[in-house]
Amino acid sequence: MQITLRQFEIFSAVVEEKQVTKASKKLFITQSAVSHALNELEEQLGGPLFDRDSRSLLLNDRGRYVLPLCREVLSKTKHIWKVMNEKEGPIAGSLNIVASSTIGNYVLPHLVGVFKSLHPDTYLNIQIHNTRAAEQLIVERKVDLGFVEGEVGHEEVLVKPWFEDELVIIAHPSDILAISDRFHLPRDLRRSKWVMREKGSGTAQIFKKKLGSYVTELDVSMELGHTEAVKKAVEAGCGLACVSNLAVSGEIERKELKELHLEDVDMKRKLHIIQHKNKINTRLIAEFLDFCDIMSRCSQGRECLTSPKKIKSLLAEFRAIR
Repeated sequence: MQITLRQFEIFSAVVEEKQVTKASKKLFITQSAVSHALNELEEQLGGPLFDRDSRSLLLNDRGRYVLPLCREVLSKTKHIWKVMNEKEGPIAGSLNIVASSTIGNYVLPHLVGVFKSLHPDTYLNIQIHNTRAAEQLIVERKVDLGFVEGEVGHEEVLVKPWFEDELVIIAHPSDILAISDRFHLPRDLRRSKWVMREKGSGTAQIFKKKLGSYVTELDVSMELGHTEAVKKAVEAGCGLACVSNLAVSGEIERKELKELHLEDVDMKRKLHIIQHKNKINTRLIAEFLDFCDIMSRCSQGRECLTSPKKIKSLLAEFRAIR
């Protein structure tokens, strides 16, 4: 058997593009070279990897089995090349990151902006998904790092605590429950409707867990896929919601929303950084992780991220150290 890395690269490109023509353009080789490599690979693996029609190539069951193994081989080869060829000098490269909603919208933009100013030769691409989807992208090795709010339990994922966040209940200032600063269980839960994040959301998952046995009395009027949509629904009087303090500090300060404190329940939670357990940290990844670690060293905790001034002051310390 003489399967080559080039055959795997071509196979992966054909899977992504679904056509030999598009794959050849992506790889800057002829269509015949792509077809030849694909035919050789299928011959060596004992049968077809695609279902073919006049317009496209679609993976069959054999192809779906081979694809993750192929990507794992290519990923490890790429890591070996990077580690062996990196030298002292400016940090450069492309980093693919996935973040759950709160972190992706309210934390990472600040961090990435300052990191880019320190390392202009880097490119950081951020996808925003819920925790469940972020975990799956890490498992499939489609991204380098993940930043999540919810619980992660896949055996192939390494989980590193990052810093502490706090969930808060928000209401429209005119809501009857907004008369008080306190939210009482189970009395107030029984007379309120809720706007929730979608299933798979780390915030929703943790909030329901903190409610304990009272979760059965949660009256959900709607589920939305983004924290900003949840806030707008609450502002429109559609019910109460539970979100990260990071996401609503401005609205609370401007009195557009009212914060309610859930009595006798600790609403703090840990945010986490996740990686595939077999991921090799390049200089770029190691530098970005060190950069993010400054958050966990902040004595003020999550308050460091409630205003641009605070985070810029904190990150100036990192710049000085570097």
